[in-house]
Formats: sequence, C-alpha cells, structure tokens
Amino acid sequence: MLAAHDVEVVFGLPGVHNLAIWEALQRNPGIRMIGVRHEQTAVYAADGYARATGKLGVAVVTTGPGAANTLGATGEAWASGSPVLVIATDIPSTLRRPGVHRGVLHETRDQKAMFASVTKASFDVPSAQQLGAHTDKAVRQALRSPHGPVYLGVPTDFLSAEAPHHTVTKIEPAHTTVDLTEAVQLVAESSRPLIWAGGGAARSGAGTAVSALAAKLQAPIITTYGARGLTDSPHVVRGPVHAPPVGKLWDDADLVIAIGTDFDGMMTQNWLQPRPRALLAVNIDKAEANKNYPADVTLEGDAATVTAALAAEVTSKQAGVDLAAVGTEVRALAEADSPEAVKLLQALEGTDATIVADMCIPGYWIGGFHHVTRPRGLAYPVGWGTLGFGFPAAIGAAVHHRTIAVVGDGGFLFACGDLATAKQEGLPLTIVLVDDGGYGMLRYDQQIANHTISGVDLTRPDFAKLAESFGIPAVTLTGFDDLRTALSAAKGPNMIVVNASLKPPITTSPRWYRKTTT
Repeated sequence: MLAAHDVEVVFGLPGVHNLAIWEALQRNPGIRMIGVRHEQTAVYAADGYARATGKLGVAVVTTGPGAANTLGATGEAWASGSPVLVIATDIPSTLRRPGVHRGVLHETRDQKAMFASVTKASFDVPSAQQLGAHTDKAVRQALRSPHGPVYLGVPTDFLSAEAPHHTVTKIEPAHTTVDLTEAVQLVAESSRPLIWAGGGAARSGAGTAVSALAAKLQAPIITTYGARGLTDSPHVVRGPVHAPPVGKLWDDADLVIAIGTDFDGMMTQNWLQPRPRALLAVNIDKAEANKNYPADVTLEGDAATVTAALAAEVTSKQAGVDLAAVGTEVRALAEADSPEAVKLLQALEGTDATIVADMCIPGYWIGGFHHVTRPRGLAYPVGWGTLGFGFPAAIGAAVHHRTIAVVGDGGFLFACGDLATAKQEGLPLTIVLVDDGGYGMLRYDQQIANHTISGVDLTRPDFAKLAESFGIPAVTLTGFDDLRTALSAAKGPNMIVVNASLKPPITTSPRWYRKTTT
C-alpha cells in the first residue's frame, strides 16, 4: 500500500512486534528503509523529509513505549502541518481485552488515545482484512489539505495473517471555485495592500500565484517562518515582522491579504499586532483563517488556485513602498544588535542546501533573518517549538537534498546517537553545532529577570571527538569568521563545531517590541 502511494523512504526502529514490516520493506526495492536510533528521531526525520519534499513522511515504530517515544515529534508535525504517517504496532488482538490492562509486553490501555491530541486523525486497524483499506485511508488523510500527521495502529498478529488486495484511491488535486466579487471590491478600495503568506501557501505551492498578485498590486510580501523561500519575488520583505521597520508595513497597510496562515502567536507577538483595517483571507479552512483575526472576506479553498484566480481579477496598483530601504534598515539593526550573528547569516548566504534550524539562539537568527532562496529551503520548529528537532529532522531532509543542520549544544544531545544513522546512510549532511556552554536562551531569560543562573550550564562532551568516534569528520572553530570556508569544504556527513555565544534576536519573546498595556 505504501509503494502504491509512491512512498520512497521509511524511517523506523525495529522491535519484536514490527519485524514483519521490516522484512516486507526489505523485499520492496522501491522503498528505502532507514533505521534510526530512537523512535522520536524516526518521526522527526519523517517530518524533515516531508518539509523538504512536500511528500508523505513515514515512520514505523514498535508497540507501547516505542509508540510513546514518538509523541513529541508527532506534536511538532501536527502543529506545523506536516504530512506524516506514524505506523505503530500494537499487542496481538488475541491477547487484548477491552478496558483491561492484562500485562502483555508493551501493552497500554489505549495506544491510539495517546495520539489523539497531536494528530490530524488516528486509526486502529480492526482486522487483517481491513489493513489495506485503513492504510490507504491514513495516507490520504495525511496528504489531504490541510496536511497533518496521522496515526495508524496495527495489532502485530495482523502482519502475519492473510489480507486481501486493496486498490489505492489516488489523491486528486483540489478543484476550487470561489466567488471573488467581494474580494475584488475589497482590494479595489485599498491603496496600501500588504500580503501575508504563511505555511499553507508554501504547502500548496502558491509561490507563483503570490508573486503574480504582489506584482499586480505592488504589495509587499511578509512571509511567516513556515513560508520562507516561498517566492523569489522582489516584493518579498527581507526581514521579520518583529523588526519595527517591517512591523510598520503591517501598521500602515489599509488591507492585509492573508494567504494560508492562521496568524499564530510567534509571528504576531502573541497578537499584539493590531487587527488590520481590512483583512482578506485565503485559506483551505475558513475557521482556521478567522480564529485569531476575523476576516472581512474569506476565500475558502486551495491557496495556489484561489490566489491565482484573485491575481487575474484585481486591478493593478502603483508602487507605494521602498522595500530596498526597509531591507537596508533591517540589516543595519541586525548588525548593530549582534555582529557575530550577522557573520553566521553571511556564512549561509547563497547556499542551495536545505537548512534545518533547531530551537536555539542561532536557529532563531536564521528563522528570522536568513534569506531563503527556494521553496522548502528552511525547516524551523515553530509549530510546537520542540528543542531537539534540528539534527534528527535534518536526517530526513538530507535523504532528499544536501542539508545543513544548525543546532545548539544542548538540543543536539537529545539525539546525538543518530550520528550513527548519518554515517551508516552516508547522508549529505553538515551539522553546524554552536556551543555556548548550555541552554543559552534560558540563560538569557534568567539574566534579564535577575534570577540566579541555574540548570542551564551543561557538562558537554568534546563534540568534534564525539563525531569522529562515529567516523564523521569534524572541525572546531572559534567564532563564525571561518564558517563559510568550512562549509564550502564540507563533505557530508560532517560536523563543524563553533564555540560562540550569541545574543537572542528581536524575534524572541523577551525582546518583542510590541508590549501589552495590561
């Protein structure tokens, strides 16, 4: 069933209950099976692969604790809208008694229930005869917009039972027809429109349509973290909305056209951005479009299709904003704020590699200020904000394309055992590990609150020697001056350790410039 849905790679960890799946995958030359060293990595890698490719990411894990170990990574995929299928075996159906925990190896009272709050949908296969149909349904659910992770639980005894053939249901592209009358009128009445493009625009492949709309309206495009690299249009604003020059574009706009976004707290400084004077929303889900800033007009449908139709109907406008000047002002602010962070950004300029950033200070700088040059060129865990995402998600992204993982010393240790996976699979992956002695963001939080520094200064290994013990070459730098040279010489898998401490950027909540008055 996975092969029929064109699945190319599966990440997983073998267990006594799921060995039959591994055996079947080994017999299918069209699917690459990548064994990882922790179940959480399996789902992070599937998520990273999905973000880098737009395809389904698949993770196969075993029963009970194996399934439970995936929950943090599954939650990140859910919060970020990644199409991921988590296949977990369960105890044999012949040993299950509903409502009773008998003490079977790896047994839980209700394994599916663990996934209820962190998945788009969850399914238990009720019989071997329905295994094909449920797998088909789970794949289609994960890939149907809005995308999200799906759990599929399979009692282990079904894997050795007879199962009938099931013909897959191919996923047809959405055909969206909407009435544009009110939207076109709203655009016509505006003189300073602004486009705000989110992760839904990226997942729908709406870059060309967004570019066409921006060109016609001469409107700036603010991209969220999930939409970085959506388009190379000259109308894309070079900088985060957390920078006052960019925030002013929002404040001055008399119409915001929101495409594929729900205006989450991380982008809006917990909704301290005022509601726009007028708001036009394009979204696959009307409720999601309106839950934070109610729209004057909502166009419900596929972002690419609807935006292209809107661009064809609206009347052209004259340019009103000097975006080059805005970009120059943002760069000057960054250089004054942290020259070392700017060196990190300069080292990454122009790279064609996929960048996967962790929830760490260098990751915050990249998420906010790095200019991503292509769609799906950046993966950043602002859905749930899961520390430890960067390196294991980069394993999945590197299956598709050369990848640079930017991580901190604390978060990297969450999954450092998967250096073995990177080596075993020969992945084109460079790990840029910025070592500031612990949890730098939390240290900053304690410092500005005048609290005693505690729990954040960590004992660490010699990271270069750790990598080399897995057969992965490593170099150590002091500061970022030589990082660009080191990256140009990198042959993955490899590690670059940078001993440096950075100030958190203005995109982090302690430094938001919009402040509540209560």
